[in-house]
Amino acid sequence: MADLDLLNRIAARQGGVVTAVQALSAGFSRGQIRHLARSGRWIRVARGCFVPTPELDVTTLRLARIRAAVSSLGPGAVVVLDTAAGLHRIGGLRPTSAIHVSVPIDCPRPQRPTDPDLVVHQLTLEPNDVSSLAGIPITTPIRTVADVILRVDRYAAVCVLDSGLNRRLLTETKLSAIPSLIARRRGAVAARRCLAEADGRAQSPLETRVRLRCVDGVVPPDALQLEVRDEDGYLLGVGDLGWRRARVIAEADGRDPHRTPQAVYEDRVRQNRLVNAGWTVLRFTWSDTLRPDYIPETVRQALRRARPS
Repeated sequence: MADLDLLNRIAARQGGVVTAVQALSAGFSRGQIRHLARSGRWIRVARGCFVPTPELDVTTLRLARIRAAVSSLGPGAVVVLDTAAGLHRIGGLRPTSAIHVSVPIDCPRPQRPTDPDLVVHQLTLEPNDVSSLAGIPITTPIRTVADVILRVDRYAAVCVLDSGLNRRLLTETKLSAIPSLIARRRGAVAARRCLAEADGRAQSPLETRVRLRCVDGVVPPDALQLEVRDEDGYLLGVGDLGWRRARVIAEADGRDPHRTPQAVYEDRVRQNRLVNAGWTVLRFTWSDTLRPDYIPETVRQALRRARPS
């Protein structure tokens, strides 16, 4: 007789995942396993791996899928690239369902056409390139960042670097070690240029993108996270990007930090304080960063109108 309680206890120890072998040992037949998976009561996350509790939240289910993918590839499998960046909560990359896993270079590279989201790599990894997160083998933050910036465009690469620095997963010392990690690898020349543009004061990928648009448009900000105070030293607000002499601030309006009514209220109060103190406040969204000329031209017009204090 199938023992669901036993299976759930096994799943709880394994991040929500069970194998077909474990289900069989708990008394489930192969026919029952197939029926549960096809009916959606169990979620198949990799070949021979299932989540028997489909009500898991999206984040937990994603982690279960990654765990199952690593387990299915055997000893030495390590989460890498975008998937590793996501687990480390390094921002700046486009969300994707793909799961990137590296297997040892001396092992045959498996082909798994039935798992379309699983992307198998064979990266040369040293022992100190690998750590563990939630019990899953994963490249360290510095190795993850080094691998990612070789494969993405400049904007994404600088976003990744900024995010790693801002979250203190990278330090300036670790940043200086990245050139040696990417030396003689494809994309290294462009990646080294991105290192020079990294700035951990950026608090979101959107702030990074707005800054890069300004740099490319020859109106670079002279301050990030600019504190604006009145004559008595009272903090009126902090601007994401600032041009101090012209008293211009640019705000990067991402959806999450600004979507609650309380956040909208606080933004308006802060903006009113800044405007009353003689500052021009510009606001940009993600879609604005997709237009190369819009942000720098808007800033340029504000700088022309401003009267230096």
